[in-house]
Amino acid sequence: MQSNHQSFLCDTNDQVLTIPNFQTNSPAKPEREKIKHTLIGSSQAVMATIRVLHQLGYADIGDWSPLLPTNNSGEVMSILIRTIIVQ
Repeated sequence: MQSNHQSFLCDTNDQVLTIPNFQTNSPAKPEREKIKHTLIGSSQAVMATIRVLHQLGYADIGDWSPLLPTNNSGEVMSILIRTIIVQ
């Protein structure tokens, strides 16, 4: 059985975003870096935010971890891990 924490591990199907380098004085070699987005709030607020980010084309709904309860009553969290290219 997979623990709840396994849902926070990155998947080999991570999407890759490119962050442009606005410094023009040095040709930097692009590096991949993981970035984690964490949503914490009521289940309604977290799901509404996930839907908005999906509508904006930023992340598919299935890319987010399942809603997990926090130590605060009525509060859940969900995490999205993306791989970006930083130059």
